[in-house]
Formats: sequence, C-alpha cells, structure tokens
Amino acid sequence: MSGDVQEDNALQDALRRAGLRVTPQRMMVLAALAAGEGHMTADEIFDLVRREYPFLNRSTVYRTLDRLVELGLVAVTDLGEGVRQYELIGTQPHHHLICQRCGVTIDLADEVLQPLRARLQEEYGFAARMDHFAIFGLCRVCQPDGSSDD
Repeated sequence: MSGDVQEDNALQDALRRAGLRVTPQRMMVLAALAAGEGHMTADEIFDLVRREYPFLNRSTVYRTLDRLVELGLVAVTDLGEGVRQYELIGTQPHHHLICQRCGVTIDLADEVLQPLRARLQEEYGFAARMDHFAIFGLCRVCQPDGSSDD
C-alpha cells in the first residue's frame, strides 16, 4: 500500500488545502483509496490499511472517511448494492450510469450534468453539489426494445 513519494506529497497537499492536519490515519486512508481500483467500501479500506497498521481502529477509518467526504476530498456513493462506496475525487468529478438488470457501470462525463446544475441554480436558487453521481436505469442491451447492434 505504500505509495510513491510524489503521490504521498500530493495527498498531503490535498489535506493541507482542505485545512486538515496531515495525520498518519488520514494518510493511511487516502493511500488505501489511491491504491484501490475505483470504488471501495469502508471495510475494504479498513482491511487494506490493517495489513500495514494492525492496531488501527475501524471507527477511526469511518470517522476519517466521513471527514474526507465532508471536505470534498473523497466521494461516497451507493452504486445500487446498498453499501456506501468511497473513491478519491480527482481533478474532475465523474459520474456513473448503472444498469439495474445486468449491473454494468458506464462512466458519465461531468459536462453532461452541467446544464442540470445551471438550471437548478437558475430556477430554484440551489447550488447542487454533484461531485459523484449515480443514475440507475437499464443499459441499451437490457432495455426491452433495445438491441446491442448499432
């Protein structure tokens, strides 16, 4: 799980920009997220961190994740499995289309949601925070009248 120096420095800088102290616990959780492939549950993060730091408390991981989400460094989403999953927020927010039949997940560019953000602001005076959005439905293949040939 030990990241490279450049990655560690970037994570430390992100914590400082968010106004947080750089603590070993925060760095461990961020490093686990950086090492993970995409979305991870809190338990997966805890298990990964415990390999190197066996005395870490599970509640510390949960508290750290909550704080990182609150500060916008980590996104939390339920991708339809009833479990909160976490992911580092990169330089650009990203979103997902999730098929409720076959489970395929399709990445959705942030630009697609920009008109929705603008309309929510204009019509409702609501500044939507959509850093990591999941939209459920049926993919092209699973739609009753859909076909996979284009």
